[in-house]
Amino acid sequence: MAAPPDFPELRKDLVRRMDGALETLRKEFSGLRTGRASPALLEPIRVEAYGTNQPLSQVANISVAGPGLLSVQVWDKSVTKAVEVAIRDANLGLNPQAEGQVIRVPLPPLTQERRNDLAKQAAKYAEANKVSIRGVRRDGMETIKGWETKSDISKDDAKRWSDDVQKLTDEYVKKVDAAYAEKEKDIKAV
Repeated sequence: MAAPPDFPELRKDLVRRMDGALETLRKEFSGLRTGRASPALLEPIRVEAYGTNQPLSQVANISVAGPGLLSVQVWDKSVTKAVEVAIRDANLGLNPQAEGQVIRVPLPPLTQERRNDLAKQAAKYAEANKVSIRGVRRDGMETIKGWETKSDISKDDAKRWSDDVQKLTDEYVKKVDAAYAEKEKDIKAV
């Protein structure tokens, strides 16, 4: 006979997966530019170096040099040009300037049009994240339904657990909405 269904374990797994989706959203948001300089802006950039495609953080140190300026200290002089090209080609509207092994990345002020584009991009990230969270909910609901079908749990337990999974999902969707509202406010702040 199979082990009895363990709802606390299922719930713990669903929470872990929803937390992972929320963390992914935070990383995606950190790559969207607001009015402030942040090393997170350059973290998603990948550089063609040493015959492979590597994250920028593997070949250089990124720091804030001023309110509208990032500084990229490249560790190996031979990849400086590749880093400069990668930053320019990252579609962030940045124009890096190399000075030896240091690349200065001035952040131009955002235009209203660019702010609107960034807000739309943030909305897309948030919506994709909600879809991901709903997928986790669907998996949980299917597991509960399977337990009920096999008569491992009663209809009452299935209903109670399904309601709990729905509440959990609603909670995480609210967290996504709150994160998006905060990011949109950051982006639109002049």
